[in-house]
Amino acid sequence: MPRQKIHQRKHDHAPAGPAPERVRLDKWLWAARFFKTRALAQEAIEGGKVHYNGERSKPGRLVQEGATIEVTQDPCRRTLVVRGLDERRGPASRARQLYEETPESIAAREALAEQRRFLAASAPAPAHRPSKKDRRRIVRFTGKGE
Repeated sequence: MPRQKIHQRKHDHAPAGPAPERVRLDKWLWAARFFKTRALAQEAIEGGKVHYNGERSKPGRLVQEGATIEVTQDPCRRTLVVRGLDERRGPASRARQLYEETPESIAAREALAEQRRFLAASAPAPAHRPSKKDRRRIVRFTGKGE
């Protein structure tokens, strides 16, 4: 049997053992890569930004497969169905296997992204910084700085 190099073993993302039957909500959100840290996940849950099966919950709530989770992150609201459980954070490809986003949620997210694109196109950024003369005109026009 050939010897495996240390750096190859370190990046091996095979699961350590059988998947757990239940996982804490904050750990699952962190493992599914919705939040960078568990502390941010806990803060969002306690702030009412995450609903488990339509109800507010606590970070220690145990997640089960088939449950519905609604995550609100700024303008976007995602509705997810839990398809797998994992306590460990892994690569994004494995994290995507832990949930399935509902078609309504995907459509709403795409509509919001399109709306943002239109807003960005309708208000183009200036080509350069305003000169001192331009800044004085802006101050005079807006009435600020008086």
